[in-house]
Amino acid sequence: MSTCSPPNTPFGIEPRAQIISWWLVMTGGLTQLNCMKIFGRNAIKALCNADVSEGVFIRGKDVSLPETNIRTAKKPLRDIGGKRVSQRPILAFFAGNMHGRVRPILLEYWSGKDDDLKIYGPLPSQVSRKLSYIQHMKSSKYCICPMGYEVNSPRIVEAIYYECVPVIIADNFVLPFEELLNWSEFSVVIAEKDIPRLKDVLNGISLRRYVRMQANVKRLQKHFLWHPRPVKYDLFHMILHSIWFNRLNQIQIE
Repeated sequence: MSTCSPPNTPFGIEPRAQIISWWLVMTGGLTQLNCMKIFGRNAIKALCNADVSEGVFIRGKDVSLPETNIRTAKKPLRDIGGKRVSQRPILAFFAGNMHGRVRPILLEYWSGKDDDLKIYGPLPSQVSRKLSYIQHMKSSKYCICPMGYEVNSPRIVEAIYYECVPVIIADNFVLPFEELLNWSEFSVVIAEKDIPRLKDVLNGISLRRYVRMQANVKRLQKHFLWHPRPVKYDLFHMILHSIWFNRLNQIQIE
């Protein structure tokens, strides 16, 4: 979805009217460029593709949106929740299409190479008949969230939904709500160059620390939930808070 008002609308006042704050939610390269031409540097962009290397997203000014995949619109909280730590025999799990630069490397090193790591391309039917994609996530200690075409991935929020500690592999990605949330307390961020060391990194996390991280995932889950009607502290309100917080920072700088 993208929103970008034409110059003649009330929301298209020229950038020199500095009292106007622009709130922009958009995805797609061409749309971003067109909107930037209209709104220029006054825009606060709210993007899923919060990639600081591309020169579009500005850390501390723009807002990183969690990418979400709602499977059932009328019941967005369906299947939410996961198994207790003792019922998660899989060390790490990933299944998904092969696009972007990271996923092929992940499969090259780990697909079918280690019984503790269940790393697939699209989940094979013979595997999913025994254990579905969601059941895999609920049965795994860590859920691997590599970037695709863009740095963000809906698997991050899916992992949180199913109470699986997300392992984020996406260089230059600004994590959502970083002004509020300490991601190191409930996720693992691995540099792309360290994919060959993936199992060593995960095995290097003590059981005590893992249990604390998984408990934090459950504790923070409410901040990543969509509801048919917004609920206090949910994802809708977190996004609004990030926009307000970054706008406040801009006013202080000005």
